Amino acid sequence: MIGPIIAPEDRLPRTLVVTNDFPTRQGGIEAFVAALSDLFPPGEVVVYTASMPGDAAYDAELAYPVVRDRATTLLPTRRVRRDVVAAFREHGCDRVLFGASAPLGLLAPALRAAGAQRIVALTHGHEVWWARMPVTRRLLRRIGDEVDDLTYISDWCRDEIGRALSPAGRAKQRRLAPGVDPDRFHPGCGGAEVRAGLGLDPGVPLVVTASRLVERKGQDMLVEAWPAVRAVVPDARLLVVGDGPHRRTLEHRVRTLGLDDAVTFVGARAWKDMPPYFDAGDVFAMPSRTRLHGLEPEGLGIVFLEAAACGKPVLVGRSGGAPDAVDDGVTGFVVDPTDTAEIAARLCDLLTDPARARAMGALGRERVVRDWRWEQVGATCREYLDGQTVSDAV
Repeated sequence: MIGPIIAPEDRLPRTLVVTNDFPTRQGGIEAFVAALSDLFPPGEVVVYTASMPGDAAYDAELAYPVVRDRATTLLPTRRVRRDVVAAFREHGCDRVLFGASAPLGLLAPALRAAGAQRIVALTHGHEVWWARMPVTRRLLRRIGDEVDDLTYISDWCRDEIGRALSPAGRAKQRRLAPGVDPDRFHPGCGGAEVRAGLGLDPGVPLVVTASRLVERKGQDMLVEAWPAVRAVVPDARLLVVGDGPHRRTLEHRVRTLGLDDAVTFVGARAWKDMPPYFDAGDVFAMPSRTRLHGLEPEGLGIVFLEAAACGKPVLVGRSGGAPDAVDDGVTGFVVDPTDTAEIAARLCDLLTDPARARAMGALGRERVVRDWRWEQVGATCREYLDGQTVSDAV
């Protein structure tokens, strides 16, 4: 279990987390915001978020209150502003954490007027395109000016987002990357059972990829590379975890290439159920790429860290801040995400040299345990919310 952020005994601050990104929706940002919320002692956090299928059952299991807006997507409208401010006052909050700065960070002035002493807004990666488009660029600049701290998940994201900010806004940028719980994500956390459930022999070479099935995440490039992988490793299998709008296209391409016996789609899995799927593979791969002329990059990729914590070497596409998640050539490889030949070659390097793959995976886990633990992330977030000056080492 992740330990709580310990608040000073002489006061009990309460933070309102305002976010669209929260379970039951699935994704890296949702996992990030949920994990941060879980780190607070129960009496010190309230979440205000959108309505989602299955949210009542999910919220009932939490140790802190969740206020669900009637909208399925929160926008900084007059009505949402009124209701968020009402929740802030009703629950006695004195600080605010925006789960994603854009667009809800535009509510900062109203919350400041309602008594917010500190306002911290997280950025992830989608803010990069906000920083590049004229209208949204101006809105992002406003958000940076209004909050106390604007966090970033990678140096690349910091620099790209910073281009849209005023000098005062850039001075507020602070590092807050996602973390991993190595007690949940670890070697031997259920991969054998996943393999058995899929009818896979323990010795079958297996590459796992996990994310939403959208074009830029690179599942299509793994499928395209797979004939070359099988030419070297004939019994290699690809396990695709996740769902999304690109699934039917991927399944059609698998059939066209005659890979039905080599590629398995298992659908979406809740974040809490993910560790065994990372553990099941010999290699984790997600060669995500930047699309739309730079407007859709990979901000970092929490799945890379979770797979590394399970002792797996990771293959990362050269996109945005994703290379920060791997020590290239040591804990995995950074590849050109548009080059199927390079993708196949690196996968074959790992699948044909299991000892090297295990050694890289072990170094990856050491790196995560040393530098990417949720306890570190939570402590840094607490310091930002308390207005303390901290280093950007997290």
